Amino acid sequence: MAYVDTLFNTNFLEYASYVIKDRAIPHLDDGLKPVQRRILHSLLEMDDGKYHKVANVVGHCMQYHPHGDASINSALVVLANKDLFIDKQGNFGNILTGDEASAPRYIECRATPLARRMLYQPDITEYEPSYDGRRKEPVVFPAKFPVVLALGAEGIAVGMSTRILPHNFIEVCEAVQRALRGEPFELFPDFPGGGYVDVSGYDDGQGKVLVRAKLDTSDPKRIVIRELPYGSTTESLINSVEAAARKNKVKIASISDFTAEHVEIEIKLARGVYTQEVVDSLFAFTECENSISANLLVIKDGKPTLMTVTEVIQHHARRLVAVLNQELELERGQLLDRLHARALERIFVEERLYKRIEEEKTADAVTKTVIEGFEPFRNEIRRKVTVEDVERLLKIPIRRISRYDIERARKEIAEIKERLSEVRHHLANITDYAIDYLGDVMGDYQSAYPRRTEIGSFERVDVREAAVRNLSLRYDSSSGYLGYNLSSGKELFKVSPYDRVLVIRASGTYSVITVPEKLFVDKGMLSCGLADKEVLASRVFSIVYKDRKTHYPYLKRTRIEQYILDKGYEIVPSGTTVLALTTRDGVVANVKYRKKKNIRVLEEDFDVDDYLIKGVKALGVRLATREATSARFVARR
Repeated sequence: MAYVDTLFNTNFLEYASYVIKDRAIPHLDDGLKPVQRRILHSLLEMDDGKYHKVANVVGHCMQYHPHGDASINSALVVLANKDLFIDKQGNFGNILTGDEASAPRYIECRATPLARRMLYQPDITEYEPSYDGRRKEPVVFPAKFPVVLALGAEGIAVGMSTRILPHNFIEVCEAVQRALRGEPFELFPDFPGGGYVDVSGYDDGQGKVLVRAKLDTSDPKRIVIRELPYGSTTESLINSVEAAARKNKVKIASISDFTAEHVEIEIKLARGVYTQEVVDSLFAFTECENSISANLLVIKDGKPTLMTVTEVIQHHARRLVAVLNQELELERGQLLDRLHARALERIFVEERLYKRIEEEKTADAVTKTVIEGFEPFRNEIRRKVTVEDVERLLKIPIRRISRYDIERARKEIAEIKERLSEVRHHLANITDYAIDYLGDVMGDYQSAYPRRTEIGSFERVDVREAAVRNLSLRYDSSSGYLGYNLSSGKELFKVSPYDRVLVIRASGTYSVITVPEKLFVDKGMLSCGLADKEVLASRVFSIVYKDRKTHYPYLKRTRIEQYILDKGYEIVPSGTTVLALTTRDGVVANVKYRKKKNIRVLEEDFDVDDYLIKGVKALGVRLATREATSARFVARR
């Protein structure tokens, strides 16, 4: 048994770790999940400037991805629709309408220049063996900006999940620039569907936002939805409006979808209903308004880590400096190699060193002669001449030697030295170089990535406040049923399905309940009214009740200020019977007594205002030491 427990725990932990790290949660450094990274690696590997069939890309990616082609294709379509790293051609579906993409054999794609510019640098990328050990794939790309914030991400793993909202590419780059300068910055989500967003509760990526559709309300009898809230499609939004209309929450005459390149959903209103009366209901009962919670969870240093937007930006500011430093060091080394090679070539040709090897009969002698020939020019050569250098020089064809352009060679060497000087300057001022680098990128892509979602401030519409009270709440005293789905009984007042009502029964118990369709309450219900807390706090209940043993009458005045929904309470003490109840002011309690010998006064009036208002659990004040038979409240004369 212990072996089975150990085996189960080990396998489960390995599975959980795999799902978290290698499937569901994006990596902080390049913002990609493994399948996305493999797709982009395949596209960059295949890149020849032309479009590739998605089916071919999927097939190429299968060399790296240990799962099926369906998961690769769906991930590629989603990534392509982000319009950042994949240039698409054909029907990739529609994020506005929710339409699916065509089959992978019919659509084409290629890597964008931005992907190559901001992600691709094989010489400084760390690689690891693919799942079958045949090829190498990147551990992470050396990304030069916080991809995880620009793309956004959603994923569910074992015991954890992530939801990172997408942000505007230009604004993300600006935030990194400000972080590099040590300046304060703020970054808020930007959604591809546009609409409005209230970021007051965003909490730096760990809170929530309210999103709304953009409505055209200029026509009093027609509402046109022009932009969608994040997470909705035209289909899902129309379905939510139709569902609300069926439940009588929104009064509309018709809804039509004219969406093409841009969203256009037309809602025509019912007769007698006007635009301003319906807007709040659309926000309350349909997908025109949604609340979205964010949870910025990423893989950092091999572990799932909760971070804030600020921490991600600061991390990538440091990472950008490190990546650019690596690129510059790499370029500096390549320039020095080129400068060394060009210097050797120039001396080899100008000084006719190749003439010295005509009499040599062995390869070693040739190499030795060439190396010795460079000795007088040691000051012009930056490092020791190697055998490899000699091999390269000996491969120069005679045609090239005969046509060697000394001036052109010197010009090329001067250009290399000039660029080498620039690289050294950038390395010495790496932070300024990083800021300028992002500035160049932003200048090239400013018009391609405008902000789509308008930031505003608005409160979530309360469904109970927005609901229309158009249902008749009825009470049938003969059956004891209460509800808005009754065909018999007396109509009490109009309600909405979201209202709550206070019901006081003949037994002296009361409760606050959601308006029922049909519910048995009591055949002797004393009172029923809307349970608005502010109204209840100001409403005084006056009750006359009698003790079941002595039959003495009592008067109690109280307010119902607190309650728990659907919980039963007593408004009078147990062992008593309610004779009368009212909420009216300026009344007297008329109490009738049992007839007895020598008793002349058989009824008596008590001015209700003479008695104090007490807590709902307090006892009433005894009115008389006589047996009461009935009571009623009448207006004070």
